[in-house]
Amino acid sequence: MFLIARKLSAMPRASLAIFPVLLAVSVSLVGCSSTTEDKTAGWTTDRIYAEAREEVSSGAYDKAVPLLEKLEGRAAGTPLAQQAQLDKAYAQFKSGEKPQAIATLDRFMKLHPASPALDYALYLKGLVNFNDELGMFSWISRQDLSERDQKAAKDSFEAFRELSTRFPESRYAQDARQRMTYIINSLAQYEVHVARYYFQRGAYVAAIGRAQSALADYKEVPALEEALYILIQSYDALGMNQLRDDARRVMDASYPKSPYLMHGLQGKSQPWWKLW
Repeated sequence: MFLIARKLSAMPRASLAIFPVLLAVSVSLVGCSSTTEDKTAGWTTDRIYAEAREEVSSGAYDKAVPLLEKLEGRAAGTPLAQQAQLDKAYAQFKSGEKPQAIATLDRFMKLHPASPALDYALYLKGLVNFNDELGMFSWISRQDLSERDQKAAKDSFEAFRELSTRFPESRYAQDARQRMTYIINSLAQYEVHVARYYFQRGAYVAAIGRAQSALADYKEVPALEEALYILIQSYDALGMNQLRDDARRVMDASYPKSPYLMHGLQGKSQPWWKLW
């Protein structure tokens, strides 16, 4: 440092005047030399798309996303740009970038409301929110969505509902309807899950409220059997005998051989999602 100071002091004043300028230019040149080179600069749009698809096929989704972004810009206004958007959303979804995937799909649907691929965009949006840790056929696995994020489940349901309503003949509609059934069962189970939590801790009034919500909001779903049982037991614990007996009559009529009446909350050895 002292050497530099001594050298500077020995320089003519004119040289000192231009020294900051030279320093700035040299820093700028160093910065330019470190800029990442765009390897796609001379590529055609077809080649970029082929490379992106190859990255997707090999599971390198994080590498596919920037390629698809470049393609979207260079092919703007063409069907290929639309395809790039959808492929980018899929790559973001598969790489775990859920908010980015949703944002890409929302932008696609806003820009291309008449696109022939709109049904796929809705289907993919439903998939992104459906269950971000499981595969395509997650309803046959052992993960219970009822204890997961309920907002995501509801957003997923809305995307699948719009798809099945607007495009009932879509190749994705049948799968969307199955997933909607799963989500409804799951949301009902969530209410019962909370009711059970309150009941087991002696909060019987709260348990009654959640069980009644499940019974009022959902029809013909497996979770309602347990909801009725919790209702009966909560009324009994509070000494509300008339309401208890009324709920018991409903349960006897609806579930005459219910294992809950024989074995309590451990009555069912298999969760609801194993039944369908």
